[in-house]
Amino acid sequence: MLKSLVADLHLHTVLSACAEVEMTPLLIVRRASQLGLGIIGITDHNACLNAGAVMQAVQGTGISVLPGMELQTREEVHMLCLFDSLERCWQWQDEVWAKLPGLENREEVFGPQFVVDASGDWVRTEPRLLSTSADISIEAATARVHELGGAAIPCHVDRPSFSLLANLGFIPPGLEADALEVTVQFRPEKNPTLWGKLEGRPLVVSGDAHRLQDVQARTTLTVEEAVIPEILQAFRGENGRSLKVNWS
Repeated sequence: MLKSLVADLHLHTVLSACAEVEMTPLLIVRRASQLGLGIIGITDHNACLNAGAVMQAVQGTGISVLPGMELQTREEVHMLCLFDSLERCWQWQDEVWAKLPGLENREEVFGPQFVVDASGDWVRTEPRLLSTSADISIEAATARVHELGGAAIPCHVDRPSFSLLANLGFIPPGLEADALEVTVQFRPEKNPTLWGKLEGRPLVVSGDAHRLQDVQARTTLTVEEAVIPEILQAFRGENGRSLKVNWS
């Protein structure tokens, strides 16, 4: 049976150095429940170390978690990589980390990178610099995410930095992205030039939440269950599945 689930596919935790300390599993889940979300994507920078903790924290709430990451590609383009299982996400993390520079995070410059448990208690601090580019192109990353059964969604394409259109100036013809993400500020009628480049493509609105108040409830997916194959069908509008964005 099909059901409509409100989704925010782009949430950070305290593993992301730029996130606020409030972005802990239980508080994220509480905020998602307040907004009536049925699906959330946990997408820290180049890592999925806290995704499992959030998956534990949602137990009994009816909310589904897609473990993933916000990859920064060779072109400094940000892209959501979402999976159904932690095992696939960890596999992708291993591959991404093999292509990251071996640099240590400078907390005094970038902020700390906390790994926490489901309650939000500190487990350890990740020393590796995560907010940097992996040596992998956006095309290669998209192809590999698909091989692992995941979904690839270039992030905040309407932003002037770390976005597909800002950095490349166009959407590569052979890029098989599953959807494109725009920010909450984007409005088709107010951005006609950009809308001309995006019209006809599946679009999602996410919060890119680094604070609880940034979590969004603008995207609705009509699916049988909150799994990647169903979500991909919703993006394509197949078999009764659908994607709807609230632009207001």
